[in-house]
Amino acid sequence: MRLSELQPGETGVITKILGHGAFRKRVMEMGFVKGREVKTILNAPLQDPVKYSLLDYEVSLRRAEANLIEISPLDEWRRHDEIEEQAPREDSDSSSIRKDRIINIALIGNPNCGKTSLFNMVSGAHERVGNYAGVTVGAKEGVLHYKGYRLNIVDLPGTYSLSAYSPEELYVMRYLREEMPDVIINTVVASNLERNLYLTTELIDMNRSMVICLNMYDELEKSHATLDHEHLGKMLGVPMVPTIASTGWGVNKLLDTVIQVYEMKNPDTRHIHVQLRPDIEQAITAINGAMKADPKLTPRFSPRYLAIKLLEGDPEMERMLSDFDNYHEWIALRDKWSEKIEKDTGEDVVSVISSEKYGFIQGALAETYNPGRHNEEKTTKIIDAFVTNKLFGFPIFLLIMWLMFWATFQIGSYPMEWIESLVSWISTIIGRWMPEGPFKDLLLDGVIGGVGGVIVFLPNILILYAFISFMEDSGYMARVAFIMDKLMHKMGLHGKSFIPLVMGFGCNVPAIMSTRIIESTSSRIITVLINPFMSCSARIPIYVLLVGAFFPQHGAWIFVGLYLLGILAAVLTSRLLRKFWFKEDETPFVMELPPYRIPTAKATVRNMWTKAEQYLKKMGGLILVASIIIWALSYFPRYDAAQVPETFRTEAVADMPAATVAEGQEAVDNLVLNEYQQQHSILGYIGRALDPVMEPMRFGWQVSCSLLAGCAAKEVVVSTLGVLYVGDDDAELLSERLKTPSKITGEAPFTHASALAFLVFVLLYFPCIASITAIIRETGSWKYGAFSIVYNTALAWIASFMTFHIASLFY
Repeated sequence: MRLSELQPGETGVITKILGHGAFRKRVMEMGFVKGREVKTILNAPLQDPVKYSLLDYEVSLRRAEANLIEISPLDEWRRHDEIEEQAPREDSDSSSIRKDRIINIALIGNPNCGKTSLFNMVSGAHERVGNYAGVTVGAKEGVLHYKGYRLNIVDLPGTYSLSAYSPEELYVMRYLREEMPDVIINTVVASNLERNLYLTTELIDMNRSMVICLNMYDELEKSHATLDHEHLGKMLGVPMVPTIASTGWGVNKLLDTVIQVYEMKNPDTRHIHVQLRPDIEQAITAINGAMKADPKLTPRFSPRYLAIKLLEGDPEMERMLSDFDNYHEWIALRDKWSEKIEKDTGEDVVSVISSEKYGFIQGALAETYNPGRHNEEKTTKIIDAFVTNKLFGFPIFLLIMWLMFWATFQIGSYPMEWIESLVSWISTIIGRWMPEGPFKDLLLDGVIGGVGGVIVFLPNILILYAFISFMEDSGYMARVAFIMDKLMHKMGLHGKSFIPLVMGFGCNVPAIMSTRIIESTSSRIITVLINPFMSCSARIPIYVLLVGAFFPQHGAWIFVGLYLLGILAAVLTSRLLRKFWFKEDETPFVMELPPYRIPTAKATVRNMWTKAEQYLKKMGGLILVASIIIWALSYFPRYDAAQVPETFRTEAVADMPAATVAEGQEAVDNLVLNEYQQQHSILGYIGRALDPVMEPMRFGWQVSCSLLAGCAAKEVVVSTLGVLYVGDDDAELLSERLKTPSKITGEAPFTHASALAFLVFVLLYFPCIASITAIIRETGSWKYGAFSIVYNTALAWIASFMTFHIASLFY
């Protein structure tokens, strides 16, 4: 709790001072130090300020200042002391750890600096790690118990600076202001310090407790460069610790240093000013002095940092300071100095400050860093000579895409058969030993028939994710964005849009969220809206089922064709949106091209396991529930032979092939009853209501129902077809049933033409509920979610109609 929450007469023990520099120093000098008892005496008549007692004297604090001091109630503090005395443990749980032994840590660094790898290594979490900017688009939280401390670790989005230019930068700025972590771990790439340390200079301006993690130190050593990190750390006033996050080397020393900094015992920690040119320093001093004169300015940021950001014209800083009474005075002072600096230098203030900071970095590195041979750069240049070449770039990319889909379909078929046999064996055992009744039907047809019919496609999905993971981790994905930028620009998009679009091949939801890496608002919204056209892994079970049944000899080509059609739909939609809804985007294409790295087997397996875990959870959650609902809707109400109208029986028998009638009266009666049961179930009524819309593509009511069920998750389409057509978990049996003529109508559920039309419809029609929710959240408007439902479905119907009639000419 905070000191401001302590009621009159209550006593607490100080655990942390959350403010920065001057405020922190002032209150500590007054006796507000960790472990000190403090008692609330009384509130002022207007409830602010508040009088406190400590060290046998009384002192008053405003509530805003008291809110920056964390305390623990006295009885709780004593209870923790007793627990530690009785049974001190290294890995104490959170309930037995005193609040002063809980350290809140923020991981901050440039994109692609290995920050998330460090987070995974330290916290044991399994967050996605990729070798390109924008993998982390939100804060991830983890916990580690280490040497009697509980470390609460937050992995913040990668950012190059602390300016309100991109959503990531804005998020990090607001997090630092509102959450005030105890220690910042600034992760930098040891072999690329000049660019990485720019963000460090801004964190130094903030005057926060910090440790610099020199990550990927092995790359620096391989290049035979040398770095006196201890001397550089002393110069910056921030301790520096070399690490290799991917292997865990140096991580324990990093955590030890974090504890030292938190306990204020590290000898290298001191506050410095990143010195700028004299006229800039004069401007900062003037604005800083004016700000310090306002007693209401909360000590969440250093006044020097506020002054620098205000001088740079940062919109987020202007918004934050606009509520203060003296805001217009500060702005007038800022404008005066900005005009003077720009007149004297011929450059804008932001450029001057950036140049000065890079000059400071170069000066510090000149004394401590000796660059070596850059073999890695040579390797990167050699590979780039081919993969980014205008002649070879696109063919290489298309070859990789074709190989990915071929492996997904062909190689994935072998483990798919093994899982299918296992599920079938389980179904046989249950069918043999359980007594007849609705519960047995639910278990066999609803649960195993629904979930079992989808889980067999797990290997296909894992293979797809293995390819995507390799492209991301190796650095190739960033090159794809590079070679696709011109094409993206012709589509009315930004080059960075290509990364979320490719990620959409895995799952549309995180892909939609990853659009936050795009600075342009219009490009970001367009990318969100066209992302569902990227064929996600949830559609793979449908593709494998229909392609395996009707086009087994051309599986890879059908897959490639579907994915290309989705891309074509995205291009068309993007051009229409840019022409009729959004203005032209002039945001420049600036994107880091990281060096190539060989993905570790551990990272690839971890990523595949994470996806498998998510898929299995989906099987046991959403798809299980959806399958049971579909089964119930198709099972009820129940009918017997006496309830079947004679007209229905007569029409059904008249349509039956002669071979079916020849099977005997009992077989005919059972078929008629089953058909009547399906058509007049709740699901049957829903499906037949859609018949007029779907009839032009020759989709039966069962097919219409499966498409409707796909709103929950696209995999449910397969489980719905399984429940309605075969009532079994056997994917091979379902595949055979879809092309076998009905014993009642004499027509198969699908022909080659209608199967192609169905695949096109599944590719393009409305996204699942999770994707719709992500669209609304990322665009900030339900209208875009509604647009996606209506537009995508209309486009799907038109494309499916055309596909059916064109394919009918050949089949």
